[in-house]
Parts: sequence; structure tokens; C-alpha cells
Amino acid sequence: MEDDIPGTALQWVRSGQRAALATVVETWGSAPRRPGAQMAVSGSGAIAGSMSGGCVEAAVVTEALDALADGRPRLLTYGVSDGDAFAVGLACGGTIRVLVEPVGPDPGLPEAMLADLVAARAARRALALCTDLASWDRALTAPPGDGPLAERFRRGQSGVDDGVFTALHLPAPRLVVIGAVHIAQALAPMARIAGFAPIVIDPRPAFATTARFPDAQVIADWPPEALPALDAHTGLAALTHDPKIDDPALRAALASPAFYIGALGSRRTHAARLERLMGAGDAARIHGPIGLDIGAATPAEIAVAILAQIVAARRRPDA
Repeated sequence: MEDDIPGTALQWVRSGQRAALATVVETWGSAPRRPGAQMAVSGSGAIAGSMSGGCVEAAVVTEALDALADGRPRLLTYGVSDGDAFAVGLACGGTIRVLVEPVGPDPGLPEAMLADLVAARAARRALALCTDLASWDRALTAPPGDGPLAERFRRGQSGVDDGVFTALHLPAPRLVVIGAVHIAQALAPMARIAGFAPIVIDPRPAFATTARFPDAQVIADWPPEALPALDAHTGLAALTHDPKIDDPALRAALASPAFYIGALGSRRTHAARLERLMGAGDAARIHGPIGLDIGAATPAEIAVAILAQIVAARRRPDA
């Protein structure tokens, strides 16, 4: 899971330190981080997050300290050479533009705006911080109904349009796993490594234990009582084969904007499931049998197939 970089910067400011935020604005070639990736720098030179995997961080820290000294943002361009890229594990170099903003009075990033952004992230509300790269005018914007900004929210892509940089701040992705089974034991740690917060739900206390799932939130209860709010940044995988456990969770998911819904079982099992869920929503949203067809046989291989399908649903929603 990525750190809460804006929250770290706000904590530094509220503790009496100064802080600056550095954000990747654009990339070309094989630059290591996507637009929107952030790093916070304190007045003492402490850092949180990263820009490039190691090859431009030192330069960004120097520029951030200069920004704290003069109170002015700056837009920087770095070429990551082939040699530097190889040193941090890349095959070839690239170029990134980085916006560095001191937190503070105009033309810096206002502390009150940063606080509003941090509060929205904590409440799992999607926001965009839009910055005019010429005037440094800024606005926090909720997802609109349509237009280019709505498309950026839908695809989860920060970037520049007509001189305005849109940094998306979306809720951290979660994966709700119904059933504390063997496949779930492989899927939960894989999901965490991929950036998802795993939540494992199973009413059977012998299965739903932190000993079996040390890296996940575990809830030993029935789905109707245990399910969190299923927003557009949450996926759900039902793995028990037991309709008493899986079906209520699937009904809740179908009534939500969850970006992914999958259920374990054969084609015959899935056909029976669709009959039971008739009228609960668009049952065609359920991926069943769950996972990509890669010939998976073991629990770990099945978990790989499931996670790959989840990532595809999140990153390529039109595919």
C-alpha cells in the first residue's frame, strides 16, 4: 500500500515543521512512476514517498528545500539516463516533469486546502487537485458527471490538460474476500503486494483467524453484518462455494458500484448462481468462473488468475 504522502506533509506542518510536496506531472519513455506519484520533503530534509525509484530523489529534495526557502513552487524536468535507470532496476531511461510546492502562503499550496484534501482521502472521497502551471491557481474538484475530467477520474489517470495539472486523489483500492479458504490465503498477501487492502470475511471462526491471514483485516461474521461500504474502488471475490455465505455478499456487490465482482465455481455452479441472483442487479457483472483462464490448478495459481483479472478490471475497465 502506498503511504499517505499528503497526510505526512500535513502532519509535519502541524508539528511546526515546514513541508513541500513533489508530484510527478508528466512522463516520457520508461520513467519509473506514473503521473500523480508523490514525495513529501520536510524542512529538515526528511522524505516520504518517491519520484523515480531512486535516481532523481536527491535533486528533488534540494529543489524542495529551495522552495521552502523562497516560498515559490517550481516545475522541473529530469532525464533519467540509461545508466541511472539500470542502477535502479530499469532497462532504459526516460524523462519526468515534477511539480514542487511548498505548503504555505500564496503562491504555495495553502495549508487549509491540503487539510481538506487529507480529510477527503480519509473519508474515501475522490477529489482532484487542479493546478494551473502558469498562475499557480488551484482548486479541489469532485468527480464531475462528464467531460475530460470525468474521464480522468474514470480511468484513474492524473495528467496535464491545457496547462492545468490534475492530480487525482482516489480512495485506496480494497479487495473484499468472502471465504477464509486456501485460495484466500494465497490471494490476500498477493493483493496487498499489488496495492490492495485485503479484507477477509467468513462467519466460521475456525477459518477466519489472524493466524491464517496475518496481513489482512479479518472479520469472523456473516457478510450482511461484516461488509464495508462497497464503493467504486472496492472489488469483491466470493470463494466459499456456499450460497449461504457467498450470495448475500454478491447481492450487496451487485447493488454497489464495486469495480470488480467475481465468484468461484464451475460453469454449472455459476449458471445456478445466476438463477438464484435473478433480479438482484446486473448479474453479468459477476466474473464466473472467477479469474483469467490460465490453466491454474493449485490455490496459489488460482489466486494469481484472480488477481490478474482484478487488476485488468481496475486498469482496463473498457477491455
